[in-house]
Amino acid sequence: MYKKLFIPGPTHVVDEILEAMAMPMIGHRDTLYSDLHGEVVGKLKKFLHTDGHIYLSTSSSTGMMEGSIRNLVNKKVLMTDCGAFSKRWAEIAELNGKDIEVIKVEMGQAITPEMVDEYLSKGGFEAVCITHNETSTGVMNPIKEIGTLVKEKYPDVMVLVDAVSSMAGTDIKVDEWGLDVVLAGTQKAFALPPGLCVVTVSDRALERSASVENKGYYFNFEVLEKKAVKNQTPATPAISLVNALNVQMDRIFAEGPENRFQRHLDMAEHVRSWTRKNFALYSDENYLSPTVTNVHNTREIDVVALNKALAERGAMISNGYGALKGKCFRIAHMGDLQLADLQWLTDQIDDILGL
Repeated sequence: MYKKLFIPGPTHVVDEILEAMAMPMIGHRDTLYSDLHGEVVGKLKKFLHTDGHIYLSTSSSTGMMEGSIRNLVNKKVLMTDCGAFSKRWAEIAELNGKDIEVIKVEMGQAITPEMVDEYLSKGGFEAVCITHNETSTGVMNPIKEIGTLVKEKYPDVMVLVDAVSSMAGTDIKVDEWGLDVVLAGTQKAFALPPGLCVVTVSDRALERSASVENKGYYFNFEVLEKKAVKNQTPATPAISLVNALNVQMDRIFAEGPENRFQRHLDMAEHVRSWTRKNFALYSDENYLSPTVTNVHNTREIDVVALNKALAERGAMISNGYGALKGKCFRIAHMGDLQLADLQWLTDQIDDILGL
């Protein structure tokens, strides 16, 4: 039995997108593909408010995170750790031989501009890495304020953003906020199947890349750019996913980006209100995510048993991640889910638990 996914990725995929992936195959060096690629990139630039470069990578977002480090950091980078997924930036940098310093906060707390300012004031950093939306805790970090701060006070420092579970679920103004790299997989708020990563790269990031050695090939910005100017990719792309993304962008603009973002907030507020009534919110209320809510399991329910019961009714939520397993559970409200879907879900949980 297939289940409607209320997990922070992969997310529920509507039939129209699945049908878009069933397109007849075309050659990736054919003008048909170049036209398709160019259409998608143009729509993404409008959606993400950028005149910079956009690459479509047939990979997970982790691949482009590693690529960003390899392209933009020679020696030292500032990391921000606010949960399980934000740790990945540091792991990647260390495995690539980079020196790191880490701003670490308790799980459930956010990284603030003041923290970033304090560390960057020491000097010596080439970049700062931030996870916009930490899905293990349900926290959204203030990248607008952080990006603006770095742009104004530390213009030589690159700002690298993991927007994996926020892009397409909340507004991101890449150029205005001074963000040099912003990346996301399409399996979350874009509501496509996994396998494609969207990444924005600023002019100054591309320029920096030219002076960095040992960038590898697959995620090398210079290699990507040589093909991107021709609306192509260096290696064979996931053509079916690119076509699905093109269709999804049309659907997003038909709904209206602001309406889409408001829908995410409406779904989030429903889940938050239900959580406050029946459990508790785990994270700082000043920085709650619009795409996933982390429910503090104050009733000490059996989360695995709850999910089994939900599966019989055609739904799936997520347990707490890592150290929060059993202590929390997560309900995602992103992509093409509607408020009615979340209302139905919480009704099912109420019924199962006798709330």
